[in-house]
Amino acid sequence: MRILLVEDDTKIASFITKGFTAAGFAVDAAADGNEGLFLAQSCPYDAAVIDIMLPGLDGLSLIERLRSQKINIPVIILSARRSIDDRVRGLQTGGDDYLTKPFAFSELLARVQALIRRAGGISDPTRLSVEDLTIDLLSREVFRKNRKLDLQPLEFSLLEYLMRNAGRVVSRTMIMEHVWNYNFDPQTNVVEARICRLRDKIDKGMEPKLIHTVRGVGYVLKKAE
Repeated sequence: MRILLVEDDTKIASFITKGFTAAGFAVDAAADGNEGLFLAQSCPYDAAVIDIMLPGLDGLSLIERLRSQKINIPVIILSARRSIDDRVRGLQTGGDDYLTKPFAFSELLARVQALIRRAGGISDPTRLSVEDLTIDLLSREVFRKNRKLDLQPLEFSLLEYLMRNAGRVVSRTMIMEHVWNYNFDPQTNVVEARICRLRDKIDKGMEPKLIHTVRGVGYVLKKAE
């Protein structure tokens, strides 16, 4: 999953980026509203975390621009402003949630995960399942035929993206856009290498095979027909 962070406080931005990266997210960080708008226009994101007090273009104006351009990514607002009027204004502007500073990262993470689940229309809020493969989005555990699999954070994110798009072919570019950040070098074969490693862990010695290559198009997670 890929997160857009728009925060001008370098310490807070570093704290949030490290937290999301450790949780397996790809994070693109912008230090002002104009840069945040440019990134949101350029890349698909699963959620955005936006501070209100930003140089250039303030957070509420940024959200208004996003909504007016039909960029409907879930947005959680960060702000030191605690009044009810400020919260109401933030939500009315187009924010989906509002978290006041200071905050615990665990709460921010839980709120972002909840926004992503709601945006994806997931009926079970904590688990994704395809055939006998299950991932727990809260504990970040993966099971195949009731056997626990050990995945690295990036592998978990890649599997989560494939499972959220189960039955639909996703291209290499789509995977790069959702799992890696914008500094990723598109000329490398890291996607193919990660898919290969993930397939070894998910499908090796298992039936049915679930991760399939669609030549010239991309990859799909589904039961073989």
